[in-house]
Amino acid sequence: MFTDFSLDTRLLKALDALSFTKPTDVQNATMPAATAGKDILVTAETGSGKTAAFALPVLHALLDSPAPQSGARVLILTPTRELAQQLAKHINALAQFTFIKTDTVCGGETFKPQAARLRKNPEILVATPGRLIDHLDKRTISLDDIEYLILDEADRMLDMGFQEDVERICSTCPDTRQTMLFSATLAHAGMRSVITASMKEPVSIKLNSHREAHTNIRQQIILANDVALKDKQLVWLLKNDSFEKAIVFTNTKVNATRLNGYLRYNDIRAGVIHGDLTQEQRTHAMGLLASGKINVLVATDVVARGIDVKGIDLVINVEMSRSGDDHTHRVGRTGRAGEQGVAISLIGPTEWNLMSSIERYLKTQFERRVIKGLEGSYAGPKKLKASGKAAGTKKKKLDKKITNGKAKAAKKKPNARTSEPKNRVIVDGFAPLKRK
Repeated sequence: MFTDFSLDTRLLKALDALSFTKPTDVQNATMPAATAGKDILVTAETGSGKTAAFALPVLHALLDSPAPQSGARVLILTPTRELAQQLAKHINALAQFTFIKTDTVCGGETFKPQAARLRKNPEILVATPGRLIDHLDKRTISLDDIEYLILDEADRMLDMGFQEDVERICSTCPDTRQTMLFSATLAHAGMRSVITASMKEPVSIKLNSHREAHTNIRQQIILANDVALKDKQLVWLLKNDSFEKAIVFTNTKVNATRLNGYLRYNDIRAGVIHGDLTQEQRTHAMGLLASGKINVLVATDVVARGIDVKGIDLVINVEMSRSGDDHTHRVGRTGRAGEQGVAISLIGPTEWNLMSSIERYLKTQFERRVIKGLEGSYAGPKKLKASGKAAGTKKKKLDKKITNGKAKAAKKKPNARTSEPKNRVIVDGFAPLKRK
């Protein structure tokens, strides 16, 4: 029970209003160390309740030790705008019976109004690294009063190339701060450097691995010859499978835009979200999905970790994820908070080996599914290796002459008619005519 953590009564009132009674595993494991003021390093899968795990101890500490004249006291770094907005929304809900204010510092919105808001000194800042660096460079923000630094989805920030920015931000915050780092994996090459730069003798907490299969998510694959067949299969699934809300993932912004138009043409209530849209457009699309005005969102990986909308029970990968980690975060948009979900990947001939690698990485096997009437001619590789990948044909070796037991490549003799004579002068691509 949350009452076991001796939280401020205003926070317990908010938890009761949100119908949160029983802490999740990550909350039970994290909150005692966080409340004790220790640096903590948490490895946990998405959808495990990480936000409350760090937000509740921090909010309790701010209420227990008010500092009305200080600047921002809490800084939360996160990889994407959508995730920043989602975190701010959750924290505001937990702080609804307090006067603690949270604001976001993200790209995609005008700089000056954002700087004006920051002059009001919100206690908690949720920021993306790039925009926060912009404010630091222009001296429109100060991190001198930061007491708590949280790095959320740290592996994703490194994947997006923010390592240098993250380390600079960490060095700008006071050394006396408490730091909490949350990540789905610690395997990223730059993770050790970030941990060293940001933490002091952290307590390591490891929960469910990102590689463990989601037991409440049914994962399927459907084979397809080409893009045209995938389009037809996608429409069939969205019109015939039962779901409340669905996310359709693709690898490129161009394909996301195309698919959104194709689905709307086929009378499917769809919207789109990708990196080229403004923050206002992205927020609008998320709002339409949350309110139920659309029930399908076509998206790129920019939002694979930034979507936490109730009722998402179907994920369709029109193009296979580029890695096992990306696949995990895509399908993790469904099956959250103990609910059941379905994840379907449409696999073309060039995606079989990638799919097989992800199966092996996740130590699972996806269920094979066929849509009657949309089977296509591609039925998978004719031969498979032990790894599950397609067995390719062996290349023929070059013919070689064997002389004195040693292999020597046959030398090609020049053609007397076509070979150029020695010392022949070429001018502007033409050889001078030979005098008779």
